[in-house]
Amino acid sequence: MIRRALARAYWAVSRWTLRTEQPPTDRPGILIGAPHTSNWDFVLMLAISTSVGVRVRWLGKHTLFKGVMGPFARALGGIPVDRTDPSRVVDDIVSRVRRGEVFSLVITPEGTRSKGEYWKSGFYRIARETGMPVTLGYVDRTTMTAGLGPTLELTGDVRADMDLVRAFYADKAGFDPLRRTEPRLREEDRPAPDGATGEAAPTV
Repeated sequence: MIRRALARAYWAVSRWTLRTEQPPTDRPGILIGAPHTSNWDFVLMLAISTSVGVRVRWLGKHTLFKGVMGPFARALGGIPVDRTDPSRVVDDIVSRVRRGEVFSLVITPEGTRSKGEYWKSGFYRIARETGMPVTLGYVDRTTMTAGLGPTLELTGDVRADMDLVRAFYADKAGFDPLRRTEPRLREEDRPAPDGATGEAAPTV
């Protein structure tokens, strides 16, 4: 309750305007943070999710959880990630869901604050393996708005699913528009076998 009150107070005095749809809070889900062009994106996404009553989990390099910062990072919902073995991330999330834990996993699929060619597909694999819906969170500097958009149930047709994602983010510029990466998975550009949909591989 205290965190939610603080988040609402932040939006009341912030230059940013919160415009958000209410995501599901009774089941685990994935919360996309995009475009990811600045460290401020993380602060804004925490304020967004807290203000609508969503319990947040997020993925961070395992080095962030060492020393005095470790307890603080975990208190904010952090899950340490060893990037040398990304498959363990998927296994950990699946295990949490099967134990009945309810949370929204914040993922920034661009994977970097610099402009890139593709999004990383870890969010897609996690969503498909767990059945978690994907809520599209955004930051748009051009309109000074941020919030949560629609919640999608991914179908396994990678290109069709990503067409919906691209349509939503088409007019969202991020905190630094020059660093924005177009929502596209590498798997979309790979020819799929006859009758297959090109399921994404677990890259986080």
